[in-house]
Amino acid sequence: MKILAIGKNYVNNLEDKNVGKTGNQIIFSKPESSLAFNCDVEYPSFTKELIYEIELVIKIGKQGKNIPLSEATSYISEIAAAIDYTAKDVFNASRENKGPWDLSKGFDGAAPISSFKPVSNFPDLDNINFDLKINGEQKQVGNTAFIIYNFAEIIAFTSKFMTLNPGDLIFTGTPATGAGEIFKGDHLVGSIEGEVMFDFKMI
Repeated sequence: MKILAIGKNYVNNLEDKNVGKTGNQIIFSKPESSLAFNCDVEYPSFTKELIYEIELVIKIGKQGKNIPLSEATSYISEIAAAIDYTAKDVFNASRENKGPWDLSKGFDGAAPISSFKPVSNFPDLDNINFDLKINGEQKQVGNTAFIIYNFAEIIAFTSKFMTLNPGDLIFTGTPATGAGEIFKGDHLVGSIEGEVMFDFKMI
């Protein structure tokens, strides 16, 4: 199973969507061991600055390579909510030496993820609401109308470089504002269309 993710993929204003649309999507990967399924997550010992980002995750339902844009959404089987954690101090140290992101984004527990809902539950993929509350306070609010590269564009682009297989996961980006630092003891609740999808604590 591959876990892919796209960076810097949301805007705050709809009129800004085309400004960042250069055609060069920022794609990175996470190992399978980074996933945590609806359970409390241990704060990693090697970082002093852990950043949260809520994202929608699409699951691939059938194999595809060089997928046409017009057919791309038919490759989505399910959708979930997840957190993409970044150990920001580790990330910055790596970037200073022009190193990879792997250690800062691929550690155990770096990708807490909810259960999945069938894609058929979402009649309009360009209008899905999702949000994150921490300790009862609203921190991030997103809607896929504000995405730069939509699900179809992500799938079509990625499949030019690698075959997508059933069960592969793609983190599709976080709202442009609201990401921030997480601390031990924080309680995270993520929802899609008002339905709670994950509920866990940092321990």
